[in-house]
Amino acid sequence: MPSKQDNKLKLLWLQGVTCNGNTHSFLNLQNIEQLLNKFEILYIPAFSTNYTIDKIVKCSLDCDILIFEGAYDPFMKRAGVNLKELLFHYMKDSKQIIALGSCASFGGVFKESAPDRITGLLFNENTLTTTFLDYKDKIINLSGCPIHPEWLAYVLNMLLKNINIELDDLYRPIELYSTLAHHGCTRNEYFEWKIDAKKFGLKEGCLFYKQGCRAPMTHSSCNKILWNDESSKTRVGTPCFGCTEPDFPRDNLFQTKTNMSIPQDIPVGVPKRSYLTMAGIAKTFHIKRLEGKLIDYKTDS
Repeated sequence: MPSKQDNKLKLLWLQGVTCNGNTHSFLNLQNIEQLLNKFEILYIPAFSTNYTIDKIVKCSLDCDILIFEGAYDPFMKRAGVNLKELLFHYMKDSKQIIALGSCASFGGVFKESAPDRITGLLFNENTLTTTFLDYKDKIINLSGCPIHPEWLAYVLNMLLKNINIELDDLYRPIELYSTLAHHGCTRNEYFEWKIDAKKFGLKEGCLFYKQGCRAPMTHSSCNKILWNDESSKTRVGTPCFGCTEPDFPRDNLFQTKTNMSIPQDIPVGVPKRSYLTMAGIAKTFHIKRLEGKLIDYKTDS
């Protein structure tokens, strides 16, 4: 039996209903081994660890940090043991619980199959659930489909340093979710002047009006903390589909719903009347510098 690693926080990673997307994303973290070596790893599904799942489900251990990936289904079992029983045991003595990904945070994709049963740990979309409500002060939601690996690394490093993590109303770290995916987007000038990209993959043009981009309404740091330190969905010409928000997934992901050409949802924090006024004025202008780039690129492509 492995000896206890003194002074290291014990980390346990359990899964509910999941596609393993957050695990795969985390594997892209630079210096992942260096980070994990700072913990006593009890169990992570994708790694060779101190204990097997058969040992974990005996509930004879405890952990300091519990990571839960995937949606919560009260009827689900792990190695023959009810998931609810496992979670209650490890939540009880843990210092912090990380709901990893949009499924663990709000139910995500999997709640669509059984919305009255399958949920996030603490929320069903944006409605608080009661099952684990007693542990809400321990829970940190890291929503995303999948999460950016740096987001989990940020939280784990803060816990290592015993630094308090300030959370928003949905229990997400404000440092990571206070800005919008729109912030830092290289297409913002096209958004301001209402110059649209007509299809995916173009280097120029705004993806909001014609392609359903949700970046102006999505709390995320994807365009500030770039994926692989290099890129993001909008930078490669793919619209943001709002995967960090409680209502993900929505119908018609790549469509901006409109009423008489007016978007149903408008950018967060902008009064609707002000937005419509600014949008109407912007449409009366023709910015040859920007429109020319779009036309040239479409011709070349």
